[in-house]
This record gives sequence, structure tokens and C-alpha cells, in this order.
Amino acid sequence: MLLEAWHVLRSLVFYTGYGASVVAWGLFMVAVAPWLDYPARYRLLTVWNRFAIRWVQLACGVRYRIQGVENLPSHGCVVIANHQSSWETIFLATLFPQLSILLKRELLKIPFFGWALALMRPIAIDRSNPRAALKQVVEQGAERLAQNCSVLIFPEGTRVDAGQRLRFSRSAAQLAIRAGVEIVCVAHDAGKCWPARRLTKTPGVINVVISTPMASIDSDAGKLMHMAQEWIEARLAEFEQG
Repeated sequence: MLLEAWHVLRSLVFYTGYGASVVAWGLFMVAVAPWLDYPARYRLLTVWNRFAIRWVQLACGVRYRIQGVENLPSHGCVVIANHQSSWETIFLATLFPQLSILLKRELLKIPFFGWALALMRPIAIDRSNPRAALKQVVEQGAERLAQNCSVLIFPEGTRVDAGQRLRFSRSAAQLAIRAGVEIVCVAHDAGKCWPARRLTKTPGVINVVISTPMASIDSDAGKLMHMAQEWIEARLAEFEQG
């Protein structure tokens, strides 16, 4: 009971600093971003991401270890990751010189946070219209990739509790095939420390593993997506087994 109360207290301290930083950084970026080109704007924006990852480590004891950073290509690619929390969204942005994230349009309406998020050129879709959303992902994603900006897609479409599985959508594979770029998979277990829709953060080490690039040329979207899901789920099973 005391340990749980301690974790709650640490989480409250974290969210106090987290919320204040979102407001401050959001206002700062809205004022500064119009004067910067996109690569410089992105580098400045991700200063906050690095702060948030460090802050949750200091406040809540949430650390990480990563394997496969050397697998990240120097050019734009489609990044597929499982989705368990906000942690991976924040963290993955720090690994790329430019990264456009596929997200639901409603996030851009959040004061301060949404304002800064919009400056990162996300692909913001309306999930109530799947057909139009898929067309938008492929068209805008191809534009971003042509500009050497990687595209991050969470193919489950929503945050999933640790230990649960959902079928992956094919949009990431369809985009990679259309743009003629590789797919890089990222598996992690952030949900065990930063669970979705819960206040308390649990101290621990988040595992992150990055795959070697998967070629999309002459590939079938269904088979390519199946291969990516198998790779990610195999890593998740390894994490769960310890």
C-alpha cells in the first residue's frame, strides 16, 4: 500500500512538471516556429521530447534500453510500432531527423500540446471515415517520404494494454509500396511502465528493439504487413517471458 502511494505521488510530481512544460514549450514554439524551416523546427520541437523522456525517468524511475539503432536508415522510411502508451510517441520522435506521425485529428485541438504537435507536420486523419483516411495516409505519407521525412504509423489504430494483441491495418504497407521505401518495425513494452489511460507510472526499464529494414518493392501489402506484425509480436513475447 505504501509503495503504491509512493508511485502515485511520484506520478503526480511528474504530471505537474509535464503539464507545465507542455504549456511553456507550446507557447514558445508557436512564437518561434514561423521563423524556422521545417528541419530546424523539428530539431527544436524534439528538445521537449528529450526533456519528457528524461523527466519521467527522474520523477518516476521509468528508464529504457534500446537495441538496433544502427538499423535506422539515413533516408525516409515507414516506421511501424506497436502502441501501448504516450511514451513511445514521445520517444520515437527523438530517433529521426524528421518524423511525421499518423494520428487522430482530435489531438490537434488540445490547447498548447496540439498546437506544438501541429508544427511537426503530422498526418491527422478523421477516423470516422476510413476510406478517406486511407487515401490521406497514402497521399500525404508519400509526400512526406519524398521530402526525406519518415512516417510513423501505429497499425493497431489505438493504444493496447500490455499483453493484448490487435490485428494490424495494412495502411503502412500500402504507403511503403506506393512510395517505394522500406519498412522499419519497432517493438516495445512501454505499457508496463506508462500504461494507457492510467495516472500511475511504474518504475522499470522499457525495452525497445528496432528491426532491420524490410523491402517493400514487389511486395504484397497483406503479406508485408503480416511479416511486420509477426516480427513485432515475437519481440513482445520475448519481453513478456523476461
